[in-house]
Amino acid sequence: MKHYDKLIFVSESDTATGPMAEAILQREFLLEDILIVSKGLVVLFPEPVNPKAEAVLVSHSLTMKDHISDQLTDDDFDDRTLILTIDSQQKDRLLKDYSGAKNVFALSSYVQAEEEVHDPYGGSLADYNHCFEMLNMQVLRLASILSAEEMTR
Repeated sequence: MKHYDKLIFVSESDTATGPMAEAILQREFLLEDILIVSKGLVVLFPEPVNPKAEAVLVSHSLTMKDHISDQLTDDDFDDRTLILTIDSQQKDRLLKDYSGAKNVFALSSYVQAEEEVHDPYGGSLADYNHCFEMLNMQVLRLASILSAEEMTR
């Protein structure tokens, strides 16, 4: 029996780091019966992926061109959903703002990475590419961890 039915990457606005992580994991994760999405902590109105984030994704043969930002809600939390924030500050805020939050971890903590991924908002294309490379390393670890967890169930 699988451990999770859904995985949600949570970022600030769901326009860059969360969608990038979603795209990477969708490419890497072989157990396709887990729904992988991203959502934001603060989504004032629906927005497409940041153009720099999309440019970096395309340079790595990925795309999120059809992605529209989506607000995290209380309904997103249940026993069968894994919530991974891009950094620990977002995790702390999420736990403070959502009383029913469960199965919430910072991505770097979940994969035991030494460094957190930082949002490149306002940075150069090179900053977005660096962010992608860090996300890619951590999400590849995540895919391996999730596959191992699913195989032992």
